[in-house]
Amino acid sequence: MAAEPSLAQVDPELHALVEHEKARQWGGIELIASENFTSRAVLECLGSCLTNKYSEGLPNARYYGGNEYIDQIEIIAQNRALKAFGLTAEEWAVNVQPYSGSPANLAVYTALLAPHERLMGLGLQCGGHLTHGFYTPKKKVSASSIFFESLPYGLGPDGRIDYDALAVSAAAFMPKLIIVGGSAYSRDYDYARMRTIADSVGAYLMCDMAHFSGLVAAGLLTSPFFHCDVVTTTTHKTLRGPRGAMIYCKKALAEKINQAVFPALQGGPHNNQIAAVATQLREVMTPEFHEYAAQIITNAKAMAEELTRLGYTLVTGGTDNHLVLVDLKPQKVLGSKVQVLCDFARITLNKNTVPGDASAMNPGGVRIGSPAMTSRGAQAPHFVQIARFFDEAVKLALQIQVESGPKLVDFTARAKENAQVAELRGRVFEFSRQFPIPGFDSTGLTAD
Repeated sequence: MAAEPSLAQVDPELHALVEHEKARQWGGIELIASENFTSRAVLECLGSCLTNKYSEGLPNARYYGGNEYIDQIEIIAQNRALKAFGLTAEEWAVNVQPYSGSPANLAVYTALLAPHERLMGLGLQCGGHLTHGFYTPKKKVSASSIFFESLPYGLGPDGRIDYDALAVSAAAFMPKLIIVGGSAYSRDYDYARMRTIADSVGAYLMCDMAHFSGLVAAGLLTSPFFHCDVVTTTTHKTLRGPRGAMIYCKKALAEKINQAVFPALQGGPHNNQIAAVATQLREVMTPEFHEYAAQIITNAKAMAEELTRLGYTLVTGGTDNHLVLVDLKPQKVLGSKVQVLCDFARITLNKNTVPGDASAMNPGGVRIGSPAMTSRGAQAPHFVQIARFFDEAVKLALQIQVESGPKLVDFTARAKENAQVAELRGRVFEFSRQFPIPGFDSTGLTAD
């Protein structure tokens, strides 16, 4: 039988786009805090025959036949998921089937709350996540606010969570679930205080550690497992695995959680993804990963210190973890414009709300993270240079904004043709190409 044709032969158009994306990743600075580069071993799992198999149900209790090897793979993933965080199967259970973080969170709410029962999470403008109950005065945006009643809690004058105000709000709102964690909060959490607040109103306490779970696994941030009833995480951020998610819960809640994942919300699990998670969790338990996690924090702190020296305002004033949230209001430029200009300069970051913002589409800040470039081998001095590149980009954005006026579409057109932006783009490319990307060979790649 003749060998099957390759992607390049079957679909040259798609193959070309994949190669362009590969070149884009290699030739730029990746600063999106929720992105990372996974290993070749993980990629091999994702591109394996495991994607062919249907496996609805749990190990040894499937609705389809032929799952004897899939069961073994999922059990390995479960065991490693517990071991990576120092948990025992006597106290904790873990579901490794969620497709991603948002469905994982919705599964927890579905398991623990009846429709329209109450939850509280950190407000989006304060560093929380959409799935923690986000809504606007005009619209319920997230399913967590559509199907449940939510009330955000916020930050104090120092940019950190105001636990005293949270306690007062919880006493008045009486939620059944309180969520700790966020997607743009740069400090560690006081889980003991959160537990006390949850207990005072009879609420479950859930941690969404999607962003910082790799740092928890390495023992560099406080573990939420000592105080929480449920802990969710994605697997592709600081854990550096495939795009997926896991739900940890106390054993007494396992049946409810499992039923919420399947059959309530999902169908067949993605077995290639589960295998890839298992492989990455094996990597997480190595000394090399722990060194990597420590470097993430070192690099984020170096970047934060240089940005502060350059005159930028950081929400919370610094960082304990893998990200910094930059408030650009003092610079009088929107995060959306800085994101556009940085894209043209081969610097990938994301616009982000900061305290006081009214719009998530035109926010006053940007979020910058260190995990991806740390995976490529960048060290603290490199992140100092990255902060300086960012400073150049912001100053160019201010300059172009004067020429273009307030509209983003006009700003984008001018930034695209600006010679100084093109010059910065070239220097960023030369800087970036020195760092190899895990998972693939960059030999022969050129600027996309």
